Amino acid sequence: MITWMQRHKRWLVITIWISTIAFVGAGFVGWGSYDYGSKGGAAAVVGDREISFDEYQREYSALYDQYSRIFGNNFNQEMADQLKLKDAAYKLLIQKNLILSYADELGLDVTNEEIVKELVTIPAFVKDGKFDKDTYIKVLNQNRTNPTEFEASIKRDLLLKKVESLFKVKASKNELENLSKLLFSQDDISIEILDSNDIQVDIKESDVKTYWDDNKDKYKSQPAYTLEFDEVTLVSNEFTDEEIKNNYDKFKTDYKKEDGKIKSLEEAKDDILKTLNLKATKKVALKKYLKIKKAKETLNKKETISEDKLFYSNENNQKIKTSVPGDLLKPFLHNDKYIIVKVVNKISPKTLSFEDAKILAQADYTKVSKSLKLEEEANKALENFEGINIGYVARDSFDKIDGLNKDEALNFLNQLFSSNKKEDKIIIGNKAIVYKINDTKLSDYDSSKKDLVETTINNLLNQELMNNLVKNLENRYEVQSSIKIEE
Repeated sequence: MITWMQRHKRWLVITIWISTIAFVGAGFVGWGSYDYGSKGGAAAVVGDREISFDEYQREYSALYDQYSRIFGNNFNQEMADQLKLKDAAYKLLIQKNLILSYADELGLDVTNEEIVKELVTIPAFVKDGKFDKDTYIKVLNQNRTNPTEFEASIKRDLLLKKVESLFKVKASKNELENLSKLLFSQDDISIEILDSNDIQVDIKESDVKTYWDDNKDKYKSQPAYTLEFDEVTLVSNEFTDEEIKNNYDKFKTDYKKEDGKIKSLEEAKDDILKTLNLKATKKVALKKYLKIKKAKETLNKKETISEDKLFYSNENNQKIKTSVPGDLLKPFLHNDKYIIVKVVNKISPKTLSFEDAKILAQADYTKVSKSLKLEEEANKALENFEGINIGYVARDSFDKIDGLNKDEALNFLNQLFSSNKKEDKIIIGNKAIVYKINDTKLSDYDSSKKDLVETTINNLLNQELMNNLVKNLENRYEVQSSIKIEE
């Protein structure tokens, strides 16, 4: 995926160059070990506009979140560094400020009323259906900013939109029809699908060992934690009828049947007793926790557990992972018991020996060997290739290709229509699709796809127009930078 992202990075950045307060609610992404210098002063000056390091940090955080939302859990800090996302954020910020400088020259401005109108529509600040000032302040604090800085960022985004609106263009009806025919053109193709699962490779232990030796940093033990802990089991107390009734009256909406109706007092009695017992157990656990904290008692169990074997809830496992040796965690509920945990030591991952890593290394080496063999077989198949003719296909003909699932077929068709080769191979996962284009024809105009085509084409036209504007502005305004980036 990294290769695809690097190839399409410029497109990704262009599509999100105007990011309306994207960082709110996304979490704040720090620089890590990548240090551009002091947070004070200016990162750059564009025309008469200064770009602070804080503004630069927020731009990076917003851009990081955009990529995370596009690629989900596959995206992480390591990938962001490989993509030089900090450099991309900086370039994006320079582009924005070039346009803002142009807005200043044109005399464009944003009123306080426009800022307020935008502010009250942001979902992160809404409580009970309306804008809430306390929520607003709280969310900004969580994102390491304040109202003055945030409202300034809204003003910048609104100003960017005003400039963009000046350069809005739309394709004509005739252009849309012709581009639609081209966009949904069809190829008559012959294909052959090769699968690495059908390939046999001879795996020697000496080759696996060489592979492990070259890639041993991939094979590490799990992080581990030495924990001292104790369990406080469920306290069984006698509760009066009055205590049971008071609990029911206070929390009866929590006691529901499967059909959603509220249970009667008698029907809810077992649930109420369990709740009261848990509360009593928690009190006992908290008393013990305080005694342990004051060194008046000790924990009676000790164990070293690897990270993948931590068996508490995700939230409590995370508390263990982010703790430092010596931390005593407050009691938490697990399987009707309250657990008190002290983190004694953290054990960092270590490179596994060949014997310990052999099974994993062999599986990886086999996969690599099959992948190389698959490519070799695909290249052989291309020689005097005929294949099986499947007729005309378009970009959306994912259901016409036997042997590929929907995602594989869409991936193949996307690459097919992006290629300028009449014959070639396309590798998708563990499959190689060898193809030959026999004929190409434009599609008939399909009015049902008008909205899709119009949105796509107009976006491309406006993006290109804004790109040309930025290039012109680069020669118009001086850019002074205190940061060096790779081109």
